[in-house]
Amino acid sequence: MAVKHAFVWWCLTNRGLSDMQILDAGQQAGFEGVEMVPEHHWAEVRTRGLTMVSTQAHASIESGLNDANQHQRIIDETSAKLEKAVKWGIPNLICFSGNRGGRNDFASIATINEGLAKLAPLAEQAGVNLVLELLNSKVDHADYQCDTTPFGVACVAPVNSPRIKLLYDAYHMQIMEGDLIRTVQRYHQYFGHYHIAGNPGRNDPDDTQEIHHPPLMRAIAATGYDGFVGHEYLPRGDVANALKASRILLNM
Repeated sequence: MAVKHAFVWWCLTNRGLSDMQILDAGQQAGFEGVEMVPEHHWAEVRTRGLTMVSTQAHASIESGLNDANQHQRIIDETSAKLEKAVKWGIPNLICFSGNRGGRNDFASIATINEGLAKLAPLAEQAGVNLVLELLNSKVDHADYQCDTTPFGVACVAPVNSPRIKLLYDAYHMQIMEGDLIRTVQRYHQYFGHYHIAGNPGRNDPDDTQEIHHPPLMRAIAATGYDGFVGHEYLPRGDVANALKASRILLNM
């Protein structure tokens, strides 16, 4: 299996381990990468032989590419992050649509297209993926606009850039639309990165959750995807044991 595995930093903090213990636990569990680590720890990530897989391209989830007034700010912030991504070998920077705020979906798609088209040459020159994240608007991110796969595809497809993709988060899309495997099979060419977690509760991806992750992982691998899948879940128990369990379960 060519798929590589990353653990996601924010899910594991304030759960009994120090920052360095979190990095050690992920490394010892067999993960190849880690996501969203604060910048002051990036050298420690590299020292442990881990890849810094992703960080945010710009602020914020709520104020994003669907607002043309934010485009220059987003371009400036993303340009600075692209420089850091090249320096530190970070393959993905995460972008956000922003909240609807009463905006029409069709109009917002055009605005997001425009913003991503401006960013595409910068990402292509850097050799870094900009991945627009799909998030649920029912439970975790009320009013977020890019909350279904078809909306996301409509945002990135017209840009026609190998560096402008979607971050397909199976937890979020299970809440919004389900049909995960068929969605991966149909739209995988637009997916540049993946996140997984159990639902409900965003907990460990085990048999207590409604998402059965092993066949989902096989479907992702069958598309030829050879990037990272981020384990973005909130462990119910001990962090180190949870990381070991999910890495073993999804190693197929």
